[in-house]
Amino acid sequence: MSGVLYRIGRACFAHRWLVAAVWLVLLVGAGAGMKIGGGQLDNTFTIPGSPSQTALDQVQQDFPAAGGTSAQLVFAATGGTTVTSPANAAAISRALAKAAAAPQVAAVVPPQKSRLVTKDGKTAIATVEYRVSASDLDTGALDALGSIASAADSGTLSVQPGGQAYSSLSSGSGSSEVTGLLIAFAVLTVALASLVAAGMPLLTALAGMAVSVLTLHGLAAALSVSNTAVTLAVMIGLAVGVDYALFILSRHRAQLAAGLTPAESAAVAVGTAGTAVVFAGSTVIIALAALSVVGIPFLTVMGIAAAGTVLTAVLVATTLLPAIFGIAGSRLAPRPGSRAARLASRTAQAGVPGRARPTHGARWLAAVSRRPAAALTAAVAGLLVLAGPALGLTLALPDNGSAADGTSQRIAFDTISSTFGPGYNGPLLVLVNPNQAADRAAVAQQAGAVAAKLTGFADVAAVTPPQLDQAHTAALIDVVPASAPSAATTATLVTSIRDQTDAISHATGASVAVTGTTAINVDVSARLSAALLPFAGIVVGLSLLLLMLVFRSLVVPVKAAIGFLLSVGASFGITVAVFQWGWLAGPLGVTAGPVASFLPIVLMAVLFGLAMDYEVFLASRIREDYTRSANPRHAIVAGGGAAARVVVAAAVIMTCIFASFLLSGDTTIKSLALALAVGVACDALVVRMTIVPAVLALAGTHAWYIPRWLNRVLPDLDIEGTSLPHQPVPPAGVGHLNAHAAGRGRT
Repeated sequence: MSGVLYRIGRACFAHRWLVAAVWLVLLVGAGAGMKIGGGQLDNTFTIPGSPSQTALDQVQQDFPAAGGTSAQLVFAATGGTTVTSPANAAAISRALAKAAAAPQVAAVVPPQKSRLVTKDGKTAIATVEYRVSASDLDTGALDALGSIASAADSGTLSVQPGGQAYSSLSSGSGSSEVTGLLIAFAVLTVALASLVAAGMPLLTALAGMAVSVLTLHGLAAALSVSNTAVTLAVMIGLAVGVDYALFILSRHRAQLAAGLTPAESAAVAVGTAGTAVVFAGSTVIIALAALSVVGIPFLTVMGIAAAGTVLTAVLVATTLLPAIFGIAGSRLAPRPGSRAARLASRTAQAGVPGRARPTHGARWLAAVSRRPAAALTAAVAGLLVLAGPALGLTLALPDNGSAADGTSQRIAFDTISSTFGPGYNGPLLVLVNPNQAADRAAVAQQAGAVAAKLTGFADVAAVTPPQLDQAHTAALIDVVPASAPSAATTATLVTSIRDQTDAISHATGASVAVTGTTAINVDVSARLSAALLPFAGIVVGLSLLLLMLVFRSLVVPVKAAIGFLLSVGASFGITVAVFQWGWLAGPLGVTAGPVASFLPIVLMAVLFGLAMDYEVFLASRIREDYTRSANPRHAIVAGGGAAARVVVAAAVIMTCIFASFLLSGDTTIKSLALALAVGVACDALVVRMTIVPAVLALAGTHAWYIPRWLNRVLPDLDIEGTSLPHQPVPPAGVGHLNAHAAGRGRT
């Protein structure tokens, strides 16, 4: 692999302008594809073939108005008036008439017909039923409804549009990306001691992210791509794009300082550090693509979208970056006597006995290796404490109750909850089918009996009269829970009704099925929860195998897998404390509630790949020094100290980029951003910089032991760079793989 990448790096350096032009064409082509495709994003969650989805398919066929998505117009009278006051009543009537003629609207149910008017006459709700599902709803349809609401708004009447149709909208913040990039630039400037060099990782990361995001928008014309999938792709694309470029750029600059020519240095940097980047990126891609095994379409698209973004980042780092090296030439070499040159010299001598002023990383690793048991105990205990709240993790899909404060859908949601009850924001649909052919009267009688049975369930606030289809062969009943759509009690109600379907069928002569957006969300959450432990097993098993292939060790993979689980646990714990328990909810602008049900499995996939990044970049440098010195403790301080600066800088950059998305107005994005930021910080700074050296110090020479028979069975991936035509002295500050393969399998 290293030999192939060496040749790629040299070719891209030599044909720099052609490579840059190719990437520019790709960027323009992706933008044109988005413009031509005209696709739109949505947050529709479904499970094809599930009971709720099967029932919804029949509802969409037999009840066209009820089968699509719906919106709500919430009318609130002010200034001492009521919704029946002449001026307000006239405004409501005009608004409903306009809504009935709006794009894709199948029917409008006025407040009086649905009995959604408060006793004091202050608040009323009208339902706007669309002919299509949320995924097929045009953005212009909701814009038209918003304009109708704004026109009806007056000094005595407040009108807010909301409802399930608006749950597909996401309120992001463009300042998130800008803030993250500014922080990344500051960290890069300090780490590289060069403004020109600091700008290169940002340039390549932005290029890769732009190609990926524009491509996703273009694919939205044919696939259901959610807002969350695009935002996740942006977060990961920026983070890994900067990190991968930083690893290769740091090696290139160190080699230039050591006297290599720019062309040879670029090729060697791509062949060594670039090989590690390809391996690390491959682990992220595999983990994200593995999300497809859960069998939920929106999660599969999310995983593939993020994996494609990581693949683009790897391709940019191994092709466009060496081309930029060619354009910059020798200008990237640290000037003699400059701060960058002094940093390179100090890092190269990290941990060498008798050298003055060891690096901060070398001093930290020396302290850990002197008292490894104490350091290991403190680090593990701290992560376990942070993970404690994760024991109370509650999962559900987001609804408008988690929308940004001040948005119309959030105002409408809160108004409905306070005046009518939280369940009116997400009623269940119960489909009634006679067990035998029956006339209209019999169907109506059976549906009425079913409705009477449903009123007896706990947590039911209201049951609407049955609505028959045009053929009089089925009926539809709205069941309003007493709790919010995302509440655990609502999920319990869905389960309770389904558990009693046989009894209801026996008593009424009709079969029932629970469906609707709320029921589908409950099914999706249940499927995700059930897949969490099997997916964790896949990820941990994969990490053991991959690291065993790389390091030819038993201790290193086991230690890395346990450290990964500790990082995930700490991330879960902090997320639960903030977003479920409400700690710091005020400053972060979030409303406490269940954690998004897809967050844990997405977090494990992303954090797995990133954890493997830091494990490879740090442990490989320690391994390389060990094969030369045969001194485990010296290898930890010297090898780890040489890699520490870039590893810590990369972790800080990635953490800051993820944390910057806390500025988003979407609670789901905020929770994902916080979980990733905490996970990366814990994994890089606590697990890799403390637990890893502590375990290696305790294990000594046994850390690098592997049975000879297993060493012979495992394939050689050739990712150390032993086949490169030029083998320079390993430069400082970059985690790269062992260049002394002869030491494998020895104690």
